[in-house]
Amino acid sequence: MKIKSFLIITIVLFGVWIMLNNSFDPVLLIIGAIASAVIALIFCSKCSVFNDIRLTPKSFIYSFAYIFVFIFELIKSNLDVAYRVLSPRLPINPGIVKVKTNLKSDLGRMTLANSITLTPGTLTVDIKDEFIYVHWIDVTNKDIDAATEKIVKTFEKLLIEIYG
Repeated sequence: MKIKSFLIITIVLFGVWIMLNNSFDPVLLIIGAIASAVIALIFCSKCSVFNDIRLTPKSFIYSFAYIFVFIFELIKSNLDVAYRVLSPRLPINPGIVKVKTNLKSDLGRMTLANSITLTPGTLTVDIKDEFIYVHWIDVTNKDIDAATEKIVKTFEKLLIEIYG
């Protein structure tokens, strides 16, 4: 078992414990810490998904920045899709485009794919090596570089700092 994964999972479980109990009673905190560590030991003997996360002050700052960038892109794409739905001409040109990512870690690629899917107008269909196939509501260009610039780059530049 990797110590880094064990610590991250234990911390996440302990955070959930604190939120569910809504108390900082020392006895509950000790019970929560022990339960979190035991659960992490039992269920994550071969867990390596969190090994890709960088635990540096810079990655924490980029994680918070990523949340705000994601929310901004979410609002922007919601407004775009709402305009398309309310427009009498319904300006859509749906299709599947292939975009390229420079993310090397599996967790980074998964986060990118989920971010694409969660923004209205795009849906991640498949991930193959460094390519992500995305169903896009308005395909303006099937060129890989142009589609990558439009769909992926905003998220990717922050995710590279978080996951590598």
